[in-house]
Amino acid sequence: MGTSIEFQKLLTEIIYVNLPGPEEPTPGMSGGELLHGFLADLQRPTNPEIRSCVTALCNKWNIRFRDHKGQ
Repeated sequence: MGTSIEFQKLLTEIIYVNLPGPEEPTPGMSGGELLHGFLADLQRPTNPEIRSCVTALCNKWNIRFRDHKGQ
């Protein structure tokens, strides 16, 4: 039986999603604009279970939301 391999996740980059994002997709949007709107939508749910899941995923992938309204 072989030994297990130990590893450590080393992510040095943090992805910041600026809020607010686009409310709805529109024709002619770039892929970046569509992704921005999609990621910003993840921050909108008020259900605590959904928020917890989104927070866990964001922590896993080093994604942070930044609201320029001072919130």
